[in-house]
Amino acid sequence: MSSAHCMIYVTAASNDEASKIARALVTEKLAACANILGPAQSIYRWQGKVEEAQEIVVIFKTRRDLADGALARIKTLHSYDVPCAVVYDISAGLPDYLAWLTTETA
Repeated sequence: MSSAHCMIYVTAASNDEASKIARALVTEKLAACANILGPAQSIYRWQGKVEEAQEIVVIFKTRRDLADGALARIKTLHSYDVPCAVVYDISAGLPDYLAWLTTETA
């Protein structure tokens, strides 16, 4: 089953970067909403070494047909060489909320 809506999970280097990306996507109607959460402690493997960093999490809510454009825009605005930006389909939700999400990205 394909969903009409999705969430995009992104990590950013700072609150300023997260806010910049969030404001751009909402302003450009690539997302209806962005939740900025943080800080998150991240432990990851990068270039053969285990690294640790504090990051900010951003969760975008949007339409599934806008996800590729949103991912491309995130990549242009992001400071990382390989940003974490992954899409999760929304399988269900309150109808009024999903209708709002659709309206705000139209």
